[in-house]
Amino acid sequence: MTMHEFRVEGMSCGHCAGRVTQSVKAIDRQARVDVDLGNGKVRVESSADAEILASAMTEAGYPAGICR
Repeated sequence: MTMHEFRVEGMSCGHCAGRVTQSVKAIDRQARVDVDLGNGKVRVESSADAEILASAMTEAGYPAGICR
């Protein structure tokens, strides 16, 4: 598993965090997801490709970019 960090727009509450987490888990059920609402960051430990995870979050309505 690899640790990925994303900048995610539009998250403001627990519901938003849940939707982002669900979008990641739809790709990788074993992923560990840590949402930081205050900083707009999401850290994901997953074996899935970072681009695919970012796309899943974006498709869920939360535009995501990979932090490099």
